Amino acid sequence: MSQAAPTPPESSPAQKGRVPKTVWDLVFTLVIPILILSPNILGSGISVAEQVFGGGTAGNVRAYLLAALIPVAYVLWDLAVNRNVSPVALIGGAGAIFSGALAFWYVDGFWYAIKDSARSYLTGLLFLISAATSVPLFRVFLDASSIGESPEHRAATQRAMRDPAVHRGLVLGTVVFAVVDLIGGVVNSVVNYQRVTAKFGTDDFNAQVAAVNALMRVPGLIISLVGVFGAIWLVNRAVQARYGAGASLFEPGKLAERMRERGEPVA
Repeated sequence: MSQAAPTPPESSPAQKGRVPKTVWDLVFTLVIPILILSPNILGSGISVAEQVFGGGTAGNVRAYLLAALIPVAYVLWDLAVNRNVSPVALIGGAGAIFSGALAFWYVDGFWYAIKDSARSYLTGLLFLISAATSVPLFRVFLDASSIGESPEHRAATQRAMRDPAVHRGLVLGTVVFAVVDLIGGVVNSVVNYQRVTAKFGTDDFNAQVAAVNALMRVPGLIISLVGVFGAIWLVNRAVQARYGAGASLFEPGKLAERMRERGEPVA
C-alpha cells in the first residue's frame, strides 16, 4: 500500500541561515585568491603584496604563493573535517596537493600557461590510462555515488557495472571525459599564454593571473560539465541497451526491476 510522504521537519534558524558549501567553495578557491593577487583591491589602493608582504618582487611572489595555497588548504581542511575518504575525495585531495606543489615552480610565459593547466593534463592522462585497465576511473566516480544506496540497489549497480557491455560503456565514457578534460586544459593554456604576458614576480603578472582566473572559471566549468554529461550519456546508453528502456545506474530501483524482469539475479 502506498503511503503519503512524511512532512519534512521545519528547518531550524541555524540551518536556514547556513551558507551553502558551493558559496564557500567559490569564496576560497576564487574570490580570496583574486583579492590577494590584485594590486588594487576593489579600487581601494590596498595591495596584499605591498601592505602585507612589503612590495617588490619578494612581496609579489609571497602574495602569489598565498593565493595559490589557500585553495589547497581549503580542500584539505574540507576533507579532514568531513572525514571523506571516498576515492573521488581522495583524487580531489591529491589534485589539490599537486596544484600546491606546482605553485613553487616560478615560471611565466609559455611554461606558466602549461603549469596552470597541468592538473587538467594529469587528470586526462590518468583517465586515459585507466580506460585500458579493468577499473576505468569513471566507474570509480559512479561507484562512489552509489555508496548511500540500499544494499539491494547497490548490488544492482555493482552487477551492472561488471557486465561486459556496460563495462565497454564505462571505458568509452572514461575516454570521453579524459579527452574533454585535455581539451579544457589546452583552452586554458591558450588563454593564459595570450593574457599572462608579464614577468613573474611583478604587479602586472599577479593582476593578469587574477584576471584570467576570473575569466576562465565559468568556461572551465562548462567544459568539465560537457565531459561529465557526455560520459554519463554513454554509460546510460550502454545500460539501456543491456537491460532495456528506463534502466539507469542513477535509478537503481528501476535497474533492479529490469534485472528481475529478465530473470537475472540482482545481487
